[in-house]
Amino acid sequence: MKVPGSVWVFGYGSLVSPESLGGTLGRMPSRGIDFVPAEVQGWSRRWNYGIALRPGAVTGPESDGLTAVVALGLITSPEEWMNGILALVSPDELDRLDARERNYDRVDVTEQVRVLHDSVRPRDIHQAVVYVPRKDAISVYEHARTERSAAIERRYWDLVDNAFALLGPGQAERYRDTTPPPDVPILDITRV
Repeated sequence: MKVPGSVWVFGYGSLVSPESLGGTLGRMPSRGIDFVPAEVQGWSRRWNYGIALRPGAVTGPESDGLTAVVALGLITSPEEWMNGILALVSPDELDRLDARERNYDRVDVTEQVRVLHDSVRPRDIHQAVVYVPRKDAISVYEHARTERSAAIERRYWDLVDNAFALLGPGQAERYRDTTPPPDVPILDITRV
């Protein structure tokens, strides 16, 4: 799949799910070839990314009064190694990921990644990036949390947890141990 301009993207939340990542790429990534377990130094997962909701944007018995849905984001943490995946994507696929992650900034982490699979060697990683939430997305989360009008969609919560469970031995436990619990509820809601 390696084409000129290809980039490795570090996924730490829903991008760890091959189905979620593949839905954006328009193809199923090949595990062990262009989708491998990895870790990155200097970052830590947090439930700090807010998606502002328009009226009627969520449904479900617990959706009344919600103004934001919360997803995973990052904070800097110089000494920490965070687990996730590296996925090799073409320039067109990177454009699709940029559109999906439109309220995140793409940050170069080439010197901070370590592959946890022997099918990819360090010299194969010519460029690696990670998506970091923009300040306005964090502000949406903080405001809605303060107003008690933010929640995590249970489907998203389960998707991420299951993706780490399938990533390999010990990956789910490491994800759970290194991701602080959210300070907003996890609800049975659906974004429309």
